Amino acid sequence: MSSVVVIGGTAGIGHAFARTRVARGDEVVLTGRDAHRAGTVAKEAGARGIALDLSRPREIAGALAGVERVDHLVLAGISRDQNSVTEYDIEAALHLVTLKLVGYTEVVHTLLPRMTEESAVVIFGGQAKERPYPGATTVATVNAGVTGLVRTLATELAPIRVNAVHPGIVGDSPFWAGKPAEVLEDIRARTPSGRLARMADVVDAVDFLLRNTAVNGVNLAVDGGWLLR
Repeated sequence: MSSVVVIGGTAGIGHAFARTRVARGDEVVLTGRDAHRAGTVAKEAGARGIALDLSRPREIAGALAGVERVDHLVLAGISRDQNSVTEYDIEAALHLVTLKLVGYTEVVHTLLPRMTEESAVVIFGGQAKERPYPGATTVATVNAGVTGLVRTLATELAPIRVNAVHPGIVGDSPFWAGKPAEVLEDIRARTPSGRLARMADVVDAVDFLLRNTAVNGVNLAVDGGWLLR
């Protein structure tokens, strides 16, 4: 039985991963920004819930004070952002950069004394870093930053392994499932595998990165080959 911490585990892929590990018999701690929601979702999943806001990094150590051991750490907390250079929202940019780069790093810093040499970390990025879209100025920047974060953490924390997963369009995720069918069909048609990635695919990729002891410092794309076209 492993001790698993999922930062951003109250919804979407993070929640799907947390439920998978609970079903496997692991001890799972999941976090969310809202204390009531984190507690409710965790109870339903059979996990332990903690309120934690990645955009408030000075409060992270206190929020995680009760976590005693960490075998696997998954940093899946995200925030949707629409920002551009022509209409630049500084506050929104600072929020996302703090959340995903400073917040992620502070979580690792806080939990490091509770890890062992066999522990592993997976960080969530995204394929906007490779194919930006209108309004993705900050999203593309922070996801590109994740690639550098993985490299430096894997080097500094060795032998603890650190990898990242970069999902493309995840068709059955809460964000994409509600999009018009023609939008998703257009993307699917331009994906060499002939289908969109699913949440189960990303969950499986995260599990692979955590358990395969030969994989380290890797930024893994899970997009069905979407970037090839």
